[in-house]
Amino acid sequence: MPQTEEVLFATESQQLDDYTDQSPEIQTDKYLIFSSSGLMYGIKADMVKDIITGYAITYLPRVPNYVRGVINLRGQIVPMVDIRLRLGKPEQDNFCGIVVDVDGNQVGILVDMVEQMVDVPLDAILPVPTSSGQAMVSGMCTLPDGNTMLELDCELLLHD
Repeated sequence: MPQTEEVLFATESQQLDDYTDQSPEIQTDKYLIFSSSGLMYGIKADMVKDIITGYAITYLPRVPNYVRGVINLRGQIVPMVDIRLRLGKPEQDNFCGIVVDVDGNQVGILVDMVEQMVDVPLDAILPVPTSSGQAMVSGMCTLPDGNTMLELDCELLLHD
């Protein structure tokens, strides 16, 4: 009789293994979440090079108003784009910066606050409705905490 029980348990164990092998693995991307003007935005983590605060920004004449100037980041000159101004929102003095790599060039984005790093399932990111008027947003999804993340298209930051 004990041999029958061992076979029964082995069969149940095999069934559990078969079940876990058949469940599809969820593909995710890491996103750095930040807030600006009361909205949550996300940037793919592999684009983020640095998070900075307290850098003196040197004003540059004859640049678009959303380019607040440049900083010297460890010997490299990095232009700083104010995401609020770039999206047509009012300017704010308190900020934190996210340095991203856009096509091999480093660009700083001034944001209100860096929130968190999250894993987002690839199939959870939905296209933005064309009538929404969200410039520079390539997708959106609902985060685990219930907030909506707008995926920022960093390549459009410096293009008019």
